[in-house]
Amino acid sequence: PPVPPREQQQEQLRIGESGQFSEGLEDRGLLESSTRLKPHEAQSYRKKALWVSWVSIIVTLALAVAAFTVSVMRYSASSFGFAFDATLDVLSSAIVLWRYSNAAAVHSAHREYIACVILGVIFLLSSICIVIKAIHDLAKKVLPEVDDFLYSVSVLSGILCTVLAVIKFMLGKVLTSRALITDGFNSLVGGIMGFSILLSAEVFKHNSSVWYLDGSIGVLIGLTISAYGIKLLMDMVPRVRQTRHYEMFE
Repeated sequence: PPVPPREQQQEQLRIGESGQFSEGLEDRGLLESSTRLKPHEAQSYRKKALWVSWVSIIVTLALAVAAFTVSVMRYSASSFGFAFDATLDVLSSAIVLWRYSNAAAVHSAHREYIACVILGVIFLLSSICIVIKAIHDLAKKVLPEVDDFLYSVSVLSGILCTVLAVIKFMLGKVLTSRALITDGFNSLVGGIMGFSILLSAEVFKHNSSVWYLDGSIGVLIGLTISAYGIKLLMDMVPRVRQTRHYEMFE
């Protein structure tokens, strides 16, 4: 049934007010989480975000060191690409760690937006490296050979990164933190890359004419990350300028 004009006007007014309310918060240098969470809840979730970031750093650093060692010992291109991506994951989690290191700035919009701008730059650098490596592998017809070590690391990475991504998405939603959600997206990409190494090797084993799957997935992932990074920078750079006056809040 059609909505009566009066109810429709009230609904539009409510939507308009909620939009203005959110903008009003940003103008005061606060995130939406400042109205949703009680102070003790906000601090509890902040500590969880710090824990997840530390776990993420330790896990991805261990995977990066292991994969880099193998790439040097066995001249493995796949292992090197994997190690490089894991290193960028470590940087990404370190930025979230900085974002939530100050208890007083848990709802700080300025700190949030700075973290997002740095993450946007990391995403662009990451995408350039992933695409260059993938195109190089495709041009040189690098075959997807996976030894036992790389297989183990890929499985571990795929599972751990996906689990970390889900936790980061959940915390990011509660804390209304685009930085945490972006870091979660980065972890998800790490998980997908881990599984893609296995998928490519498995497909190649059964059909040797399909050698290009790993490189193609790499190009696709690189372009996706690049688009996300550009969108993030376009959204966040103006907001950093808007909230610059609230640095004292931190």
